[in-house]
Amino acid sequence: MTPSLVATERDGRVLVITLQREHKRNAVDRALADALDAALNTLDADPDIFAGVLTGGRTVFCAGSDLTSGGDYVTERGGEYGIIRRRRRKPLIAAVEGVALGGGMEIVLACDMVVAASDASFGLPEVVRGVLPTCGALFRALQVLPPNLARELVMTGQPMNAARAYEAGLVNALAQPGDALAQALQLARCIAANAPLSVQASLGAMNGVLALADAAGWEFTRAALGAIAGSQDAHEGVRAFLEKRVPVWTGR
Repeated sequence: MTPSLVATERDGRVLVITLQREHKRNAVDRALADALDAALNTLDADPDIFAGVLTGGRTVFCAGSDLTSGGDYVTERGGEYGIIRRRRRKPLIAAVEGVALGGGMEIVLACDMVVAASDASFGLPEVVRGVLPTCGALFRALQVLPPNLARELVMTGQPMNAARAYEAGLVNALAQPGDALAQALQLARCIAANAPLSVQASLGAMNGVLALADAAGWEFTRAALGAIAGSQDAHEGVRAFLEKRVPVWTGR
């Protein structure tokens, strides 16, 4: 049998969702996006589940898009990766071990809270490859980080360690390496002990306020993508990454 790409497990009123493509650093392709979409449908639809935790396992959270997928990772309900454009009713906490890079960080930004291992790191390395973040980071990073730090992440492509992410407000709590899931579960259980309709209504109101800016954010992201689409540098960056060499930029 083909192993499941996403595992779900109940912990009382909490649903734990685990990405299980660690041999590819949980890079998202069509199959993983569909499996994550289905798990999040369960989170929203099951009336006995009050909160969720999303983890990539004990070694890595998610390295972003599988470049061999050709962008084929969009679901009808969730958008990119099955989560980026999803309107969820119930809180979802990211439990981050290892790296959350590119689309992996954009998945983190699509969650409501973040618990990270002290040795975890977050990054948006797209410019290093001649492309740019297309799954919400260009505007969501500005919602949770100081603008100058968001610009640094996007324009240098260099990762940020968990301690700095915590100090900047991206991360709610730091855990010992290997304990991010356990600490995220504690937070989720605390939320799940409260009145579910009150929690869901509060989450809907807060996320609704943030979503008011999403339309403009997506429009500016499309414009930025249009500025580099088909460029020589975009092709060179991806080729160099796949060929494991330093890219040669031309500015064209």
